[in-house]
Amino acid sequence: MSLFGGSITSLQNGLKYSTLKNQTIANNIANVDTANYKAKDVVFKDVLNNKMQNDFQAKITHKDHLNFSGNNSSFKIVSNNSTQYNHNGNNVDIDKEMTELANNQIYYQALVDRISGKFNSLQSVIRGGS
Repeated sequence: MSLFGGSITSLQNGLKYSTLKNQTIANNIANVDTANYKAKDVVFKDVLNNKMQNDFQAKITHKDHLNFSGNNSSFKIVSNNSTQYNHNGNNVDIDKEMTELANNQIYYQALVDRISGKFNSLQSVIRGGS
């Protein structure tokens, strides 16, 4: 029996995604002046959509279950080779990267707050509600 019904696992996968995204953004920012460097991004939605389009069948045990299953940690790092912002072949847009970094930090903090709330609830139950 799962203590939180799988919500901790979902939050953990979200934290893994956010951590990998943060590392990728930091790498892009660090290489803003590197010749021929191509910006990278972490994708999950594309992996999800690809699985959904390929008629990925899930084991359905209840009438309200969606026809989907899979590993939520299916993240992929892709390079953007279609653009060039600098004369040296580099395509890192520093303004876009800084915006993505801020958005990712907000997302990460929201996940941390939520997982902290889950553990605070458990701690409250263990202490007898006081």
